[in-house]
This record gives sequence, structure tokens and C-alpha cells, in this order.
Amino acid sequence: MLAMTELEELVLTPDERARGVRVDGVMFTMDWTGEDHPGQLAEFVAGRVRAFGIPPTGIDTTAVQQTAEADPALRRGDLPVRQLDHLSTVLSGLGCTLAVWDSGTDGYEVLVTRTAGLDPAEPAEPTGLTGLTGLTHEDLPVRAWGTEREETLVSLTCPGCSAMLVWELPPTETLADEHCDCGTPLFDATGRPMPDVTLHD
Repeated sequence: MLAMTELEELVLTPDERARGVRVDGVMFTMDWTGEDHPGQLAEFVAGRVRAFGIPPTGIDTTAVQQTAEADPALRRGDLPVRQLDHLSTVLSGLGCTLAVWDSGTDGYEVLVTRTAGLDPAEPAEPTGLTGLTGLTHEDLPVRAWGTEREETLVSLTCPGCSAMLVWELPPTETLADEHCDCGTPLFDATGRPMPDVTLHD
């Protein structure tokens, strides 16, 4: 029998673990532009909270959607961020955390973790974003929604050969003295881009 990972213990109920449910089976995938149908995200989150034996009080994104639709500054992709922000706040009051799996896509892979009251006899207490560090799924990070990614994405187009180059850097690493495969120097000894190098936003 495989040992349970810490993530599995946080996102799966004891019954789900006994039945061999995988983390992917309790994950909601949403495109960066939003839900396929209004209410899908809230329905998923409410279902996960119910699975943990907690009443899904306040888990509704209708008001968020209505407010966003009335906002003239709303841009494509803004609504899902507002929905995730809202649900994250609601979940923290229920002893849960909204988490995302940083799988490298431009979508959102959403999980709900139980962060308080793991013992059904123990009442859930608000926990905020604590306790979700160092978690991974398929060797990629899982983090609480609203926290920074552990890695920084750096991308540029080489001024020498026009190759697109991308790096994911842990917080402790730099691109000091990095060169393109064509030989063009890209960063100086301190990790600053060379004068003719422009980083992509």
C-alpha cells in the first residue's frame, strides 16, 4: 500500500482515502478566463466543504459575478481572480484553505484543504493561509491562493538569435553570467540583464 502524502491527507476525507480516490479526483480545473458555466466553482467548493462535514455557509459567487459585471474596468480574466479571492476569504472562516496547483498552465487547478479541525470532533477555526508550505502534487507546487509562487518566471527573447528563453527560478537562484546557446551574454555577474536584453512582463 502506498503511503499517503501530506497533500492527500489535507484534501481527501478518510473515506476517500480508503476508497483510493486520487488528488486529481478532487481538483477543479478552470480556464484563466473563467468558468464554463456560472456557479461551477462555488458548487465545487461547497461540495468539498460538505465532504469535510462542514456546512458550506457563504460559499456563493453570485454577488461577486454581479459586481464584476457592473464594473466598467473589468477585463477578461478578472472575474475568476475575484471569485477565488472571495472564496478564499469565506473558506478561511470555515477552517479550510483554497489552494491552487501550479501546474504550469494558464488556468487554475483548484483544491480545497482542511486546515483546522482535522479530527471530526475538533471544531474548525479560522486559520488564514498558514500550514500550506512545501506541498507538491506530481512534483509541482501546491500553494494557498493569495500567496506568492515559490518560483519566479523569467522570460526573454535573445537579442542575438531571437530565441525565446524561459527560466523558473527558486528564490535563492539568479541568472548571473547566463548566456544563450548562440553565445550572446544575457545577464551580468550580479544577475542583471545586459543593456540590450529586455525581459517579458
